[in-house]
Amino acid sequence: MFYYLLKYVLLGPLLRLLFRPRTEGLEHVPETGAAIVAGNHLSFSDHFLMPSVLKRRITFLAKQEYFTGPGLKGRLTAAFFRSAGQIPVDRSGKEAGQAAIREGLQVLSRGELLGIYPEGTRSHDGRLYKGKVGVAVMALKAGVPVVPCAMVGTFEIQPPGKVVPRIRRVTIRFGEPLDFSRFAGMENEKAVVRAVTDEIMYRILALSGQEYVDDYAASVKAAAPERQPPAPGPRGLRRALPRRRRD
Repeated sequence: MFYYLLKYVLLGPLLRLLFRPRTEGLEHVPETGAAIVAGNHLSFSDHFLMPSVLKRRITFLAKQEYFTGPGLKGRLTAAFFRSAGQIPVDRSGKEAGQAAIREGLQVLSRGELLGIYPEGTRSHDGRLYKGKVGVAVMALKAGVPVVPCAMVGTFEIQPPGKVVPRIRRVTIRFGEPLDFSRFAGMENEKAVVRAVTDEIMYRILALSGQEYVDDYAASVKAAAPERQPPAPGPRGLRRALPRRRRD
């Protein structure tokens, strides 16, 4: 109930008034049925701006830190994110990734929209980073389409470390749904899920126009300051999807 109050009465109208988001390709988001909306992640504002332009409810997998802050502020923040349809995800370790997949599959099993940022974290420099394969595993297991999404301009209004966003117009683009049903039952094959993930990231890249880095964002963030960042390039994204095996 609070989700719809937030979306249609409180926060949603305010966001649309302030940021006047341009929407492109909104017709590509299915009106009914389960689907994954996979987007780039440039700003804390992404969590709220994208849902504000969608007609349907969307549930995001959000980092657990939003739900575990100390004191009254932490409890209020956690309550807000839960009410806004966010699911906490522990991002540490392999088992944590499996837990996130289970949570996402539950959302999809109810015929709902699931929002996910395949990069796994916000971009710290505005570039697009290598996607994690969880999005592909969920798409193949649930047999649902993936709608690529690009947030354009949100890094400029609220880069990492900026608490109050600048008031500027942003653009939200949705691409045509990607159908990976030909790979059904192959979610345990590493080559398949890597190729599917790369295809999703390439579609996001085409929508966003970002510079691409073929490395995980978390790894680059954790690298020592004196180390040079990885060379950007489309390596890995134009890889052809493997063909379905024939018995």
